[in-house]
Amino acid sequence: MRVAMIGTGYVGLVSGTCFSDFGHDVTCVDNDLSKIERLKAGIMPIFEPGLDDLVARNVAGGRLHFTTDLPAAVAGAEVVFIAVGTPSRRGDGHADLSYVHAAAREIARAATGFTVVVTKSTVPVGTGADLEAIIREEAPDADIAVVSNPEFLREGAAIEDFKRPDRIVVGTGDPRAREVMAALYRPLSLNAAPLLFTERANAELIKYASNAFLAMKITFINEMADLCEKVGGDVQEVARGIGLDRRIGPKFLHAGPGYGGSCFPKDTLALARTAQEAGTPLRLIETVTTLNDTRKAAMGRRVLEALSVPPRGATVAVLGLTFKPNTDDMRDSPAINIVQSLVDRGVRIRAYDPVGMEEARKVLPDGIHYASGPYECAEGADALVIVTEWDAFRALDLNRLKAQLRSPIVVDLRNIYPPEDLIRRGFTYVGIGRADTARRSGMSSGD
Repeated sequence: MRVAMIGTGYVGLVSGTCFSDFGHDVTCVDNDLSKIERLKAGIMPIFEPGLDDLVARNVAGGRLHFTTDLPAAVAGAEVVFIAVGTPSRRGDGHADLSYVHAAAREIARAATGFTVVVTKSTVPVGTGADLEAIIREEAPDADIAVVSNPEFLREGAAIEDFKRPDRIVVGTGDPRAREVMAALYRPLSLNAAPLLFTERANAELIKYASNAFLAMKITFINEMADLCEKVGGDVQEVARGIGLDRRIGPKFLHAGPGYGGSCFPKDTLALARTAQEAGTPLRLIETVTTLNDTRKAAMGRRVLEALSVPPRGATVAVLGLTFKPNTDDMRDSPAINIVQSLVDRGVRIRAYDPVGMEEARKVLPDGIHYASGPYECAEGADALVIVTEWDAFRALDLNRLKAQLRSPIVVDLRNIYPPEDLIRRGFTYVGIGRADTARRSGMSSGD
């Protein structure tokens, strides 16, 4: 099957590459010539484990192509995916659909024969109907069906998620489009992946509702962590206990500094705005977005309270900058809020991330020392903060780490270390959701 993928960002590049690995003939399109040239040279614009090898294999096999020529890619394609960005619109929080609308207009002018146009970008409910209207305006005689097929890819595990999905959601009422989409995803039938066909509006809502629910789950356990610190609980034990309930499950019940990334922040905000305009405000989701922003700000204060010296002139080592491990994505990372709040108080920052430092330089304040590794990052610091739970940080040589630090203080915002391991070695340890840890390290929750 011939497929065109408009947009070579995270979703478009991963999806297009995986479709080509199924045996489809895929052309990925982007208007950024330098990005296309880098892709042709095998240089990935994002970090995703295994993606570079998968791209190279399918390019060599003649199934994956990169171009800036949208009309040529679309002409003759049976399926055209729109996988362009939908960032939050400035001023009101709605999804900015300008790139989606522009792509639809170009596709309408270039399509030949029956073409299924699929929105892979995350878009508000009703976008499919708007795209149909745009296409009719541009090309009244075009034989096109607009379908919603939201993505559910986790950064850092996107290839596995695409090839072994929990579900594939396809929104369409057109029988011809349904047949085409079933054929496109037929290779996944061997894995018995559930293929859910539904109305287009439902598919558009499923994506936003899924992300909002997961964001709410994260925010819930973060609030439980605050309660644990006050009443003598351990949030990790609490999360384990409630996660064993199959109705709840253990995923997304890890307390931390708040959620970030390309999806949850903008999608929760966009869903809340859509609901407000529909006259049915989602109070839970509105509260979630507010609490998450508050959470990130509170983490900076937690680091400042842990210092044994005045903030101005102190040095803090920050391990992990990306919003999660196995990605270089800095969008809405808690590290941005934490670092900025420390810099505002006159703290000097030493930082290290295994793959995210190039992207971090674009969004973090000037004057940060970017280290070559975790031990060099800790050198001479008055405290060390673990912001992102990279595997490389899970088994550090604690004796060496202590020797590098000026003050043996560790603020573990991901709870990746048992408190006893550090306290036994003479560290002051500050975790998340553990009142007993704060006492044993000589601190109180009110300090």
